[in-house]
Amino acid sequence: MKRIKILQTIRQGQVGGGESHVLELVANMNQSVFEPVVLSFTDGPMVDALKRQGITVKVIRTEQPFNIGVWRQVTNLLRGENIDLVHAHGTRALSNVFSAAKQLDLPLIYTVHGWSFHPDQSFVIRQIRERAEQFLTRKADTTICVSKSNETDGINRLKMKHSQVIHNAINLDKFNPDRPLKDIRAEFGIQADDFVLGFIARITGQKDPFTLLRALRKLSKTNNRVRLLMVGDGDLKKQVIEKVEAWGLKHRIIFQPFRNDIPDILNAIDLYCLPSLWEGFPIGILEAMAMRKPVIATPVDGTRELITDKSTGFFVKTGDSEALAVKIWTLCRQPELREKVADKASHYVRSNFGIKKQVKQIESIYTTALLNGKNKNNTSFKSSISC
Repeated sequence: MKRIKILQTIRQGQVGGGESHVLELVANMNQSVFEPVVLSFTDGPMVDALKRQGITVKVIRTEQPFNIGVWRQVTNLLRGENIDLVHAHGTRALSNVFSAAKQLDLPLIYTVHGWSFHPDQSFVIRQIRERAEQFLTRKADTTICVSKSNETDGINRLKMKHSQVIHNAINLDKFNPDRPLKDIRAEFGIQADDFVLGFIARITGQKDPFTLLRALRKLSKTNNRVRLLMVGDGDLKKQVIEKVEAWGLKHRIIFQPFRNDIPDILNAIDLYCLPSLWEGFPIGILEAMAMRKPVIATPVDGTRELITDKSTGFFVKTGDSEALAVKIWTLCRQPELREKVADKASHYVRSNFGIKKQVKQIESIYTTALLNGKNKNNTSFKSSISC
């Protein structure tokens, strides 16, 4: 029986929240019904990880949205792989596949992992981004928003129709603090009495690493226990390293590139920090909460839907390094409070954000799109979906 071929496409092969989602979605799909093919627009660790899983992965290189120069290659790929449905993750991916999908009359699903327009952009840039997103959402048969906040913005600003909220989720077997884990602290030479902050994310403007560095700088003047483990890559990493050296923080910070052993990394830290300027529904926070780690974050977008302040995590205002330093130092001195909040957070995530539930919701959208589209009278599709 023919399996339904789903193209999962995303802008890059580096690993961030959206890429982690694609990895887990592909791994957990019902592969007796659906056959995944992944298109990335750059190489990177995600591409390598998918190939190790035996997934068909294609790379068409571009870092530009709406790059007409690659549209023909995308069309040829969809034809050559006999794709039945296209699922685009993020604005750049959708902007480079929608033309081919529509040309071939294929159902098109768009997942918004956070809009490309943000409050910190200039008026002109924000208007351009909003109009681009409005155009793209109208091309999609269904737009999946990973947070209610994102859906509300889409409806109010873009007049978006045909949307559905499906929160991000994680593999709870993988992010299980009770399974055997490596001793990362020993690997990095971290002392037993060191208090370790974790920043495990792309090092980009969105994640605001400089606010965290300023907070650490303040703490370094009065406390010798606090260290920072930064795991990830991004366009600001060079500037971050330069700032660390200029501020004399080199001995306090451990830099690591993207790693595949994030549960082990999380097990080694005492407190997870993510001072983002905006978010969709942050997978990194879900992972930290599942691993029973207390979280300090900013009350932006989907993060507000995930954390209840002083109950399942802690909030500080965006850009407020002073408040962040005070909160870190407070939690450093209160292990009982950290444990209480971390336990509640872990229970909440494990009860609500398992990957299997999320994948079933997405597969249901595929089924509806296929049955309502050009193949609605195709009995082979109906028999495949009903299996």
